[in-house]
Amino acid sequence: MSPWRCFADGRGSLFPGTGWGSVSLLKKLDTENYNVVVVSPRNFFLFTPLLPSCTTGTIEHRSIMEPIRNILRHKKATVRFYEAEATKIDYEKRIVYAKDDSEIKGDTMETEIPFDMLVVGVGAENATFGIPGVREHSCFLKEVGDAQKIRKQIMDCVETATFKDQSPEEVKRLLHMVVVGGGPTGVEFAGELQDFFAEDLLKWIPEIKDDFHVTLVEALPNVLPMFSKQLIDYTESSFKEEHIEIRTKTMVKRVTDKYIEAESTKPDGTKVLEQIPYGLLVWATGNALRPVVKDLMSQIPAQKNARRGLEVNEYLVVNGTENIWAVGDCAVANYAPTAQVAAQEGAFLARLFNTMAKTDAIEAELKELSAQQAVARPDERNKVLEQISERQKQLRRTKQIGPFQYSHQGSLAYIGAEKAVADVSWFSGNIASGGTMTYLFWKSAYLSMCFSSECLPPRPFPIPFPATFRPFPNEDGMTLICSSSQSRPRRI
Repeated sequence: MSPWRCFADGRGSLFPGTGWGSVSLLKKLDTENYNVVVVSPRNFFLFTPLLPSCTTGTIEHRSIMEPIRNILRHKKATVRFYEAEATKIDYEKRIVYAKDDSEIKGDTMETEIPFDMLVVGVGAENATFGIPGVREHSCFLKEVGDAQKIRKQIMDCVETATFKDQSPEEVKRLLHMVVVGGGPTGVEFAGELQDFFAEDLLKWIPEIKDDFHVTLVEALPNVLPMFSKQLIDYTESSFKEEHIEIRTKTMVKRVTDKYIEAESTKPDGTKVLEQIPYGLLVWATGNALRPVVKDLMSQIPAQKNARRGLEVNEYLVVNGTENIWAVGDCAVANYAPTAQVAAQEGAFLARLFNTMAKTDAIEAELKELSAQQAVARPDERNKVLEQISERQKQLRRTKQIGPFQYSHQGSLAYIGAEKAVADVSWFSGNIASGGTMTYLFWKSAYLSMCFSSECLPPRPFPIPFPATFRPFPNEDGMTLICSSSQSRPRRI
């Protein structure tokens, strides 16, 4: 489908969300051509790749937040922002219903916002797979509030375990930290947590040395399935050295306030149901659709078979519509739901919308020139015709924008003990590495992104190195593996 057929006659553009896709779009969009309204319950942009580091105080959470209004104030034209949740999108009426859920209540808490063009970037919520007790007893790791809750609960578990007359069995349970989900978020948090124990907790409270334990639970046969086999093996061996237990082929069936029931598959194929006690349970298993997205999908006949999100075409137009686009985790574009994909989708839509505005301006100018040449004198008509020819060439060049194509830049993950793994795209293949030097690359890559105008607004903000950071590592933990396999998608 051509992108030019997607353009609505109006200029009212509404962008729900302040995530990677929406912010990337806002930064590059020429807002002078559109009346832009942004709706989000979060009035800041969050640099999510470093969120696991906030759970243990390695990085202060305010260091990875950027006020959305600071981004908007750099735009040439005014962009309106409403801190509210989009509760419903009425496709037929072209209205978004928004609700203010902040603690401070005003006389007006709900409103209707009409739109001509809509970009849905509301992201996704945590997937619980319908497992009883997950939402009630688990900590998620998706927002700043989640990281703060985990940080507090870690210390609560430690302090409660050291309370006078606590039984040995209860001490072991309270100091057992369980992470469910072997993807990058779960692996990085497990590594950060073990670092926190080895570098801080052990010095403050040495008596917990024999009881503190971190376990990573994964339903698949291995962790980090998007990485190469060599890096998976390296991660698992590193975790073993750090005394982090990995329990693969283990599916959680039920969660209570003190233990999880899980079904594990033994090497001989037999399945065993067991109880795993815990003090802290962090759930990092994937994404689920938000109710507002499910409701919108039910209104569009072309989306009746969609399951994972809003299905879009090659120009990110929601199938079955002409004036709605979708980016990020709520869209299904045949790419992994990662921040890297969302950021590129947002940048693509900004180029598309800017081009659409230029096209309208050129077509209006052509219409005016056509009217001029109809009444022009013979000696002036040739000049007008030359201008028409030039504008037509310009219009053809402007319309040459192609469909969205994702360019994978690489995959990174921190695995604890000042080690990281990286799958970096390199020409037709990729370079895979793991170790201490890769950790330095991991840290410098994220720092450069945070200070780069390509990621965030020009104003830099501090992201301190952890106290244990050493510019010159005292060990050579580097392994280098070259592979010609296809690069594997992962969030940036």
